[in-house]
Amino acid sequence: MASCPICLDYLRNPVTTECGHNFCSSCIHQRWEGLQGTFPCPVCLHHCPDRSLKRNTQLCHMTKIVQQITGMRGKRKRQEERPCKKHRESLALFCGKDLELLCAQCRVSSDHGAHPLMPVEEAAATHRRKLKSCIESLTEQIKDTGNRSEMQVSKCFELRQRIEHQKDELHSEVKQLKDFLEKEHNAMLSSLLTETTNVEEKLMKEKNQISNHSSILYSQLGDIIRQCLQTDVDLLTGIQSIHNRYDKLETLAIFSYELKEESCSLPPHYFGLRKMIHTFQVDLTLDPETAHPSLIISRDRKSVTHRTSFGLQNLQACTSYPAVLSSKGCDAGRHFWQVEVRGTGAWSLGLCKESFPKNTPMRPSPRNGCWQLQFWTKTSDTWDSGNWERIGIFLDYELGEVSFYNLINRSHLYTFRERFTVKLMPYFCLGASSKSLVMRIVKDE
Repeated sequence: MASCPICLDYLRNPVTTECGHNFCSSCIHQRWEGLQGTFPCPVCLHHCPDRSLKRNTQLCHMTKIVQQITGMRGKRKRQEERPCKKHRESLALFCGKDLELLCAQCRVSSDHGAHPLMPVEEAAATHRRKLKSCIESLTEQIKDTGNRSEMQVSKCFELRQRIEHQKDELHSEVKQLKDFLEKEHNAMLSSLLTETTNVEEKLMKEKNQISNHSSILYSQLGDIIRQCLQTDVDLLTGIQSIHNRYDKLETLAIFSYELKEESCSLPPHYFGLRKMIHTFQVDLTLDPETAHPSLIISRDRKSVTHRTSFGLQNLQACTSYPAVLSSKGCDAGRHFWQVEVRGTGAWSLGLCKESFPKNTPMRPSPRNGCWQLQFWTKTSDTWDSGNWERIGIFLDYELGEVSFYNLINRSHLYTFRERFTVKLMPYFCLGASSKSLVMRIVKDE
């Protein structure tokens, strides 16, 4: 199929006649040289209408492949016929210890007498199987390396997202700090302006008093001078009134004013919360065993959502509070954790006793061993939008306090005070009507 019927060699630039036979382009045109009208096929004598023949590209590729295969077989055959360099006989044996090809005379030599020997075909088959296993192993390693590379890319992307998230948080915190400082600045300026107005009013009043007092002094001085210039009898006649007026002259009070010093001080939570997070932050996970039937816990046990349908026949699921507890509890020390929530609906966070009855109609309250704060939120459905609620919970077991903080504006929300004597479990609850809510535990790095 890959040879030309005319030159009996491999097809060169093959063409196909109308009857389906293949020839070298140069061979067929040389055979038809001098002919006119009809052009018979050299194989079946079918008359072709003209000299124009279509080049068979596919056959050209096949011919090249056949040539390559034939060349490889010839090369392999020459290699198999390669003689022993020492004895000039065919290499028919293989030493399993030294991994060398041997001829029949090499077999009886002292170097390989006690070594395991086998025919070349058997040895080649054995080592071919070993190489195939190496190929499988290497293929698996390449696949594993590719997966690890993809994981690294994924981790790099995740790291970038976390950095962007931290940048957004930092930007938000700086903005809040700027807003706070702006308010403090405006308040201090307003206070200073009010104080300036008060001081100016007092100074104007004091100026008027000084002016009036000065006029009185000048008037009395003139009266005394005129009295002194009179005759003795006239001077003494009105001396009593002059002395009375002088003795009753009041001394003007000295004006003094102490300016209030204004200073800007940051609220304690800007430093206290940050220190609290970095010092007492714990990494919590949810316990699926304690989850309400209507809740779905994520694979990493960090987030919880509502199940779309969970069987209305389950009366317990319909009447109890849809909550889940942490897998770890606290019976001493200080602990801080954060929760982010997106979506729309009611939810609550807090702590409860380890013995707190789960999946019951009982309303959670401090009286039955559950200290939780309720919220209602309406935020974006995507975490990437940066629009979500973030709440921080701080437990000081020995002090007996459970405090809640809004980590978006760094404000204190509420503090429960109680004397704790048993293990407490972090408590997470999604309202029964909050189908679009997603709650997840987060951790500042």
